[in-house]
Amino acid sequence: MTEKPKQKKNAPEPEPNSAGKKAVRYVRVSGALTGLAAKVAGERYLGLTIEREKHAQDLMTALGGLKGPLMKVGQILATIPEALPPEYAHALQQLQSDAPPMGWAFVRRRMKAELGPDWEKKFKSFEKESAAAASLGQVHRAVTHDGRDIACKLQYPDMQSAIEADLSQLKLIFSVYEKFDKAISTKYIHDELKARLFEELDYTLEAKHCRLYGWMLKDENRIHVPEVIDDLSTKRLLCSTWLEGRKILEFKDAPQEQRNALAHTMFRAWYVPLYYYGIIHGDPHLGNYTVRDKDEINLLDFGCVRIFPARFVGGVISLYNALMKNDTAQAVHAYETWGFKNLSKEQIETLNIWARFLYGPVMEDRIRPIGEVNNGVYGRETAHHVHQKLRDVGGVTVPSEFVFMDRAALGLGSVFLHLRAEINWHRLFNEMIQGFDIDALEKRQKAALKKFGITTAV
Repeated sequence: MTEKPKQKKNAPEPEPNSAGKKAVRYVRVSGALTGLAAKVAGERYLGLTIEREKHAQDLMTALGGLKGPLMKVGQILATIPEALPPEYAHALQQLQSDAPPMGWAFVRRRMKAELGPDWEKKFKSFEKESAAAASLGQVHRAVTHDGRDIACKLQYPDMQSAIEADLSQLKLIFSVYEKFDKAISTKYIHDELKARLFEELDYTLEAKHCRLYGWMLKDENRIHVPEVIDDLSTKRLLCSTWLEGRKILEFKDAPQEQRNALAHTMFRAWYVPLYYYGIIHGDPHLGNYTVRDKDEINLLDFGCVRIFPARFVGGVISLYNALMKNDTAQAVHAYETWGFKNLSKEQIETLNIWARFLYGPVMEDRIRPIGEVNNGVYGRETAHHVHQKLRDVGGVTVPSEFVFMDRAALGLGSVFLHLRAEINWHRLFNEMIQGFDIDALEKRQKAALKKFGITTAV
């Protein structure tokens, strides 16, 4: 008798008949990304000139019909200084918006698999057209028999195979990148992506995260979190209350006071959970929040939640204090707390350049914008400078925990730039961390995770 292959650790149960689909996706992704790797290698190593924008568009066209993790990979690569040329990072970021939704026939089959053959009877109404697209699933609006408007997020078919295929090909990109550019080691970045993406496949875990956020933000009366509908949710279907709201970009030209108020609320939505519980919403893109009446915020989509050890959060605050006092020893301690190892004097000085960029808004006790956009991307000019210096000093290995923290800071900063918010970020930040205590945070975190049945390696 043939022994069944062992399930990968932290991976969800595979869907039926996944092997063939995985092979097809592997070939398609492999062809496109091998071409990208060859182009990047040729440009960097052989000095060949390529039309980056055209090739990036060709890449997007080749992959555009594929649903899955590629959009998130592109977003994260875009936050790592020069991990890819900007044209390619931008193209990968556009993938999901161009991918067509599942048709009604697919939706019916998926819903039947999750809720049984009589699934439609469980709803008063269920809209055939999707209301929104997520990276690993799409959202349909429905109404329950008791009259509640709800959002039903249905996972695309065979996403486990998609993630495995895409991540194996991402290694090719990373290996080519590191062969010709030693500035940043990506070995922990791949592991972090893998862990978080597999977590996102488990909608049962996302439901727990949603409840956790509702509880952590219960005293923030300007922030709203959906309520999970348990009897209509499964491991691959998540139903929760529909929160009506407008896209935040509709407020770009609102009065300054209104834009500032929205930015203030967004700041608290992300950082109250971090500094009080060591937990961060790791996906701050424009589709994950909407604006409701009275300029209140709906916080949505809890698939990508990162739980940090209390010491990591302590390191965030220690580095802030070190930069404020120009205390090199304290800065080194903060970096080591985050997981950086054996840093040279030159590496520390280079990391401080990036740190001063990220912390800059909270270091000045004055009303100011969060920053400015250079070459179309928040932080690009500073990232380029840091990258060049890291290359000169022998490179650095980025700790896994740093990936989503960095991404959240840049993503949220981009939102504040869109709003052109002008706030005293220094006072806002210092009010939040006043009286910070690592032991107290650890106790609050453990109690919160236990309350909602969330297990973690922290």
